[in-house]
Order: sequence, then C-alpha cells, then structure tokens
Amino acid sequence: MGGVRVLAAGPRALLVELDSGEEAEAFHAELLRRRAAGELPAVREIVPGARTVLLDGVEDPLLARRLRSWTVPPLSPRAGEAVEIPVVYDGPDLGDVAQAWGVAVDEVPRIHARTEFRVAFCGFAPGFGYLTGLPGHLSVPRRATPRTRVPAGALALAGPYTGVYPRASPGGWQLIGRMPGPETLWDPLREPAALLGPGTRVRFVAAGPRG
Repeated sequence: MGGVRVLAAGPRALLVELDSGEEAEAFHAELLRRRAAGELPAVREIVPGARTVLLDGVEDPLLARRLRSWTVPPLSPRAGEAVEIPVVYDGPDLGDVAQAWGVAVDEVPRIHARTEFRVAFCGFAPGFGYLTGLPGHLSVPRRATPRTRVPAGALALAGPYTGVYPRASPGGWQLIGRMPGPETLWDPLREPAALLGPGTRVRFVAAGPRG
C-alpha cells in the first residue's frame, strides 16, 4: 500500500487519506475486520469515501499513530454474498458508451452484466452506492450537459463507477439501463435502510423489458 496520511478532523475524528480508491476500499475492509475481531479501539462510526476513510468518535489519542503503521492486505474480491440486481439494458446513452469502449452497442450489456462489482462508498443520495469493478480502460466521462431529471432506477456510469439512482434527481452520468424495482435500494423502514452498503458485492442480471 502507498502513502497513508492521517489527519485530525475535529476533536474526536480522524480522516485517513489513501493514494487510490482501491487502497481506500482495502483500508476500510481492514478497519471493519479489526473492529469485528476486537482489535480496534472504540470508534463510533467508520465512513469510506472515494480515497478516504473517516473515523468518527475516536476515543484513543494514539490511534492516528497506529493507523500509519498498519500493514493492510489487498482487498479480497469475493468477501460476502453478492446482491443480484435485475436491470433492463435500454438506456439512452448506450451508443455513447459503446463508442467510448470501442465495441458494438449490444456488447455493452454483456460486458457490464458479466462484471462483479463492489460498493466502494455511498453518497449523493440515500441508497446511492458508488460501485467499482469495471477495468480502468472502460472508464467513461460524465455527460457534457447534465440531465435535469434522471428517473429512479436508472443504471448509470461515470468515471470508474457504476450506480443506480434510488430516486429521481438531476444527474450527469451516462445512462445504460434501468432497474425495474428501485424502491428496494432505500427503505427507511428496513434495517439497514440501504440495500447497498460499503463493501457489498453486486451483480447485475439482464432482465427483459417491463413497460
């Protein structure tokens, strides 16, 4: 693992900065592993980001020094059971994504559906997970002009990430499909409310059109 920078983020919080998204995911997984094993001093909350991990409610004043000395193993790609999400690959930006990937339009769903994803972190809206898994050469830019309304359930790509919009909102990601039942992504009456939490493995399953 490359450089690990640990910064104070208030009187009882630490922000761990990593060199890449992959290292941030691995560091987050190691924090969870050590907490489950009783090897991590009391921390109220652990929140991953694109290249950071925030530890809030830190009680041990020496934890920052310990974090810098950790040896973190590479992330295991098959930790935990995968969540399967049915999608219809009929998004309006399929052609643009195919052009960016240098493949035929009908290859985009095949490539995407055979990829295993992992939720790196959550944000933007309740229930919205930023999923990694596509190779770096399949990264696509955001749209030059964002849409004023992206429907709930839209399956989208931006940069290295895949995401499914849990509710209608503005957005600039490339839309390649839709999830027929997006209400399962966020249910405030369920525990946990979010279907996709950091570290969750995800597979997309191609489904036929439904209205």
